[in-house]
Amino acid sequence: MPISSRLNLIQKDIKTSGDIMETVKVSASKEYIVNIGTGFLSSIGEKICEIKPLCRVVLVSDDTVFSLYGEKVKKSLTDNGFSVYEYVFPHGEESKSIENYEKILNFSAENSITRTDLFVALGGGVTGDLTGFVASSYLRGVDFVQIPTTVLSMVDSSVGGKTAINLNAGKNLCGAFYQPIAVYADCETLKTLPDETFNEGCAEIIKYGMILDSEFLTYLSKNSIRDNIEYAVKRCVEIKRDVVEHDEFEKGERKLLNFGHTIGHAIEKCSNLTISHGNAVAIGMVIATKGAYEIGMSDEDYSDVLLPILKANNLPTTCEFSAEDLYKVSLSDKKRSLDTMALIVPEEYGLCKIVKLPVEDLLNFIEKGMN
Repeated sequence: MPISSRLNLIQKDIKTSGDIMETVKVSASKEYIVNIGTGFLSSIGEKICEIKPLCRVVLVSDDTVFSLYGEKVKKSLTDNGFSVYEYVFPHGEESKSIENYEKILNFSAENSITRTDLFVALGGGVTGDLTGFVASSYLRGVDFVQIPTTVLSMVDSSVGGKTAINLNAGKNLCGAFYQPIAVYADCETLKTLPDETFNEGCAEIIKYGMILDSEFLTYLSKNSIRDNIEYAVKRCVEIKRDVVEHDEFEKGERKLLNFGHTIGHAIEKCSNLTISHGNAVAIGMVIATKGAYEIGMSDEDYSDVLLPILKANNLPTTCEFSAEDLYKVSLSDKKRSLDTMALIVPEEYGLCKIVKLPVEDLLNFIEKGMN
């Protein structure tokens, strides 16, 4: 059954709470719950006790997030009987590296972490991806929990089981599919995000409307994401849940989630990571949408829909790099197969499709999308 026919209807009755208010169940190779609410970090230890026996916990976070929430989470865990070992690394995409991955593995071994213990990722996408890959490979697999603290990680990277680190050749080229045992998205943490960081997460929210939910796309065109963030997070998680359950290991329809990412990753690489992931994806979606229309993959130019929503959320729509620059970097993208590249382009309003473009035509596609 096509994913588009399996998506749940939008639920617009949103309530505010000081505790978990919404849950989304994910039934993949590992079944788990995504918990969405506001103001429950101080009770996170109690909540993890409900799904995991007392054990050692490796709490992984970057220095920025740990300074804000680390002690609160650590206290809640220790108050509930867990033994906590904190690993804090410098914030930034550069830390999603082989070197940092190895350091966490050694840190875990030195502290005698066993298969019955737990990794907890407290932070954004870098922390979640890095911790998840460590958990997937340390002792051939240890449970881990995601506590996302950015919009981008709440709606995308913390759900679905993709874990990875970056290589010199590109982003996320070394990793594994490995599901968490739970996700706890406390929207209270989003209040401390810089505006730019909040906005870049909105790119992923807009992506979900573009690829699989026309009603949600219309909602985004008429409503503030910031003022409706809990609803937006829940809706995106529901959409991703349905995609992952249908295609956990990205053999087909899960590739739709990569809308804007092939060119977006190239933009990140060309900028030496000075352009953030969310901003790069926003630009990548525009290029993919315009390019698809210009070369006849789409019957309509859906950038007329996409651009106003991106601009309303203070997201960029162009970059300074040449089409040739982006083309050369895109050739190392993991979605390339022999002489074709899997691209995600709009098919109709609120629905994208996967197309295989000959690599020899990719430069023209990017050039058309940048005009």
